[in-house]
Amino acid sequence: MNLRNFIDIWSLIIFFLFLANTRVIFAQRYITWDDIKVDYNSIDLTNERSRKSQGVIVVDQHGNGDSITAQGAVDMVPLHNSQRVRIFIRPGTYRDKDKNGNVLGTYNTATVAVESDYFCATGITIENTVVALPQYNDMQAVALRLAGERAMLYKVRMLGSQDTLLDESGSHYFYKCYIQGSVEFICGNARSLYQGCDLYSVAEDNIGISGAIAAHQRNSADEDTGFSFVDCKISGSGSILLGRAWGEYSRIIYSNCYFDRLISPEGWFDWNQLSRR
Repeated sequence: MNLRNFIDIWSLIIFFLFLANTRVIFAQRYITWDDIKVDYNSIDLTNERSRKSQGVIVVDQHGNGDSITAQGAVDMVPLHNSQRVRIFIRPGTYRDKDKNGNVLGTYNTATVAVESDYFCATGITIENTVVALPQYNDMQAVALRLAGERAMLYKVRMLGSQDTLLDESGSHYFYKCYIQGSVEFICGNARSLYQGCDLYSVAEDNIGISGAIAAHQRNSADEDTGFSFVDCKISGSGSILLGRAWGEYSRIIYSNCYFDRLISPEGWFDWNQLSRR
């Protein structure tokens, strides 16, 4: 199987904002809208000295920046960094590719993996192009794996098939994002709010229930985790469930959401375990 992952910049700019050390003690324990902005009056993105003074790293695949790859920019962030860093990615399609035929498992298939705290992103499409075939259940192909604390994504597009977004752990806020997939395309054990997001199924028609929108992995009543979908739109193709109980205490909430006709009447799947009903 040919594994092809890529990041597509679909607007003028994209910012990655993060701390390199996920356990660093940072004075500002919250994220503001200013964290995903660049003050063009105080910075010249074409000037290396100006960029460095403002903590901005520019990615340009044509060589007109600090790095030609997003990973190269991440590698430029100092170890144990405790300051805000913005990665500004110029428009383009940035591709990466693993060896043919490797079975990687859910955790290692991510196109982008984030383990730092206070991560922000906007104006970017993250895609994993591996397609999960209807007859297979183990063709995970994660576009984004998110495991840091206090992350915010605004107008980010995540495209994939099975396990598109591995919302693994931490507290996260997704605002006006677009998430596409077919089989449990949002999964994990994070405590996350999805507000005003579009959740789009690309499951095949006429094959029965192909999967679910979300699968939450809460395994203890003491865990303060769950997925909350508020003012979201669920549409697309196929027949899918609202959720699957990945854990014994799986928790998924839909509030004031629009549902197209693709939702199966069963609604919920407990993996045939009474304790998960």
